[in-house]
Amino acid sequence: MQRTISAGLIGLIFGTGIALSGMANPAKVLNFFDVTGTWDPSLALVMASALLVTAIGYRFVLQRDKPLAEIRFHLPTARKPDLPLVAGSAIFGVGWGISGFCPGGAIPALGLGEPTAWIFVGTMLAGIFIARTIRLALEQRATQTA
Repeated sequence: MQRTISAGLIGLIFGTGIALSGMANPAKVLNFFDVTGTWDPSLALVMASALLVTAIGYRFVLQRDKPLAEIRFHLPTARKPDLPLVAGSAIFGVGWGISGFCPGGAIPALGLGEPTAWIFVGTMLAGIFIARTIRLALEQRATQTA
């Protein structure tokens, strides 16, 4: 229960920040990508602020033996990019550039009544389902041939 409440509060704070910064507005995000037209650098400022807060937060949190609500930290172990990472990053970037939404901005946009956010979130969920289905099929195939 503590994890659920904590996750809910963190999500609320994150979503409020996204909404207040204007990043739930796809037009504002798309203007960041329009460097030869109506370029808006505010997304870069939001990202830089988030990176600074995250760097400071990780510095303190990773000094602990374990997280507050887990038995251990779950940190990535891979050091080299692999196909799923590169493909997922490319799909993410293309989707963000086309729609102006990323998951972090689309979820708060649902609450702000942005109609295109519903389309984005629906297709995002479908993509997650398809990716998981493919991954499970590939894992099953690998175990059958091994």
